Amino acid sequence: MVSTGAHVVDDDATIVDFRGNPVDKSRTGGWLAAGLILGTELSERICVVGISMNLVTYLVGDLHLPASKSANIVTNFLGSLNLLAFLAGFIADAKLGRCMTVVISAAITALGVTLLTINTSLSSMKPPPCDDYRRQHHECVTASGKQLAMLYTALYAIALGGGGIKANVSGFGSDQFDVRDPKEEKAMVFFFSRFYFCVSLGSLFAVTILVYIQDNVGREWAYGISATTMVVAVLVLLGGSLVYRYKKPRGSPLTVIWKVIYLAWKNRNLSLPSDPSLLNQYHNATVPYTQRFRCLDKAAVIPDPSDVEGVEGDRGAWKFTTVTQVEEVKMVLKLLPIWSTCILFWTVYSQMTTFSVEQATFMDRNVGSFVIPSGSLSFFLFITILLFTSLNEKLLVPLARKFTGMVQGITSLQRVGVGLIFSMMAMVAAAIVEKQRREATIRHQTKMSVFFLVPQYFLVGAGEAFAYVGQLEFFIREAPERMKSMSTGLFLTTLSMGFFLSSLLVSLVDKATKGAWIKNNLNKGRLEYFYLMLAVLGVLNFLVFLVFARRHQYKVQSYTSDQVLEKDVDIRRNGSVELEQVPKSVDAQ
Repeated sequence: MVSTGAHVVDDDATIVDFRGNPVDKSRTGGWLAAGLILGTELSERICVVGISMNLVTYLVGDLHLPASKSANIVTNFLGSLNLLAFLAGFIADAKLGRCMTVVISAAITALGVTLLTINTSLSSMKPPPCDDYRRQHHECVTASGKQLAMLYTALYAIALGGGGIKANVSGFGSDQFDVRDPKEEKAMVFFFSRFYFCVSLGSLFAVTILVYIQDNVGREWAYGISATTMVVAVLVLLGGSLVYRYKKPRGSPLTVIWKVIYLAWKNRNLSLPSDPSLLNQYHNATVPYTQRFRCLDKAAVIPDPSDVEGVEGDRGAWKFTTVTQVEEVKMVLKLLPIWSTCILFWTVYSQMTTFSVEQATFMDRNVGSFVIPSGSLSFFLFITILLFTSLNEKLLVPLARKFTGMVQGITSLQRVGVGLIFSMMAMVAAAIVEKQRREATIRHQTKMSVFFLVPQYFLVGAGEAFAYVGQLEFFIREAPERMKSMSTGLFLTTLSMGFFLSSLLVSLVDKATKGAWIKNNLNKGRLEYFYLMLAVLGVLNFLVFLVFARRHQYKVQSYTSDQVLEKDVDIRRNGSVELEQVPKSVDAQ
């Protein structure tokens, strides 16, 4: 690694062309290569968002599954996708490289969406149709295990492929630019803005055009369009093989973490030296030694000084580790308390793809002769996210900077806190609307306008604009320099855990209330109680967050929040943060 200006970049030897030779910058990389890669991200968003935002209506309406089970299928799908992104990032770093991982992942996604298209087009994969009378009396035949098997296979193939794309495509795109070249560094900044544009464009296309086709033409047509888009993306990606720049895989930081934990456990019966300077490579450490998590220091204890000679060998490398590596693992562990309190935000977010969509089906969705698809309400979510992200960068941060004197305006944890407050407000608003909707339907036999759902989408979108960027900034700034990509993967697992927690809570509530709160027919349930429960959990979670946030001691950083927004907003919903894109921080212990 070499340092250039504010950036840390890779040695030239790690960047090669298709044949493994040093790159010729006039023939490889740049906008041609990056543009071909962007098509994969656009296609991934079209597929995943187009499926997830309207899947619950298919599960309840066509497969006649209970609302609680349908919501869990959607949240488990999204949770698996984000969790598999963490795994895919590890595989790319350790063995396959980003390009090969993206190609394989895109092919798997194309296969998954094709299977989903076939599944939804075959009448044998659905139970018999059910009229409103039988639906009200719970006489509908639900989909059998055999019919669901193909659906699950398709969804989890998409999750596996989508996770691989999510973890690596933005990093692969950024590899096409050399930050040591002023021209290419400037182009890379534009790449991230265009990457973000593709993310937003794909999501908006999915929740408007594709969701409309699903509801009014046929799901198999919408999924067929998605499958075709992904197949074309794979072909385009392969077609650019000769013009890409490839970064050689150099091993994953996860290996370091596993090594430190393994050796600390293995040496648990050894005594720590009286002076920490006796630990392995104490004086050569690039990270200052700290007293926290001292049990991990045993990984750097040298039982036999004669073993030091073999520390570079494969066998000797697993006898003991260095103080630098131990301290890096300590820094990762320091992130976990905040990590745990960020999960509930994504549990709230997941309701926008499940129960909020189901609410919309029971409301008046007519605008003149046009009927708004239930899944298209997410349009207000994405528009709000874009609006508040822009406001944060152009207005709120500069304004806050004047009052706080900090270059980033407010701290990353303050951003997260604001996002958590918005999420609590969203659940209260959702509960109020659901109570009013249910009473209007039962008592007055009228349907409320679907636009009454906009406030909850608005509040969650505003919350994400703060929470997502705040979490992203926190995990980048507080992570060890060598582990920033991995810490981004850790951040993405909060999304995964949030979706899984939603599934768990729905199952527990459904069992505890014997199905009284969450019913297929929301008019007979009490969904507002579930929303209020999430609001109460949000308050408790926020109090715990405040305790952890007050105790957290920041590293001193040399870059601003504006730079994070400009250069790292590419992983909003999608990619990984690359070490080359983040200016080097300055530790102050």
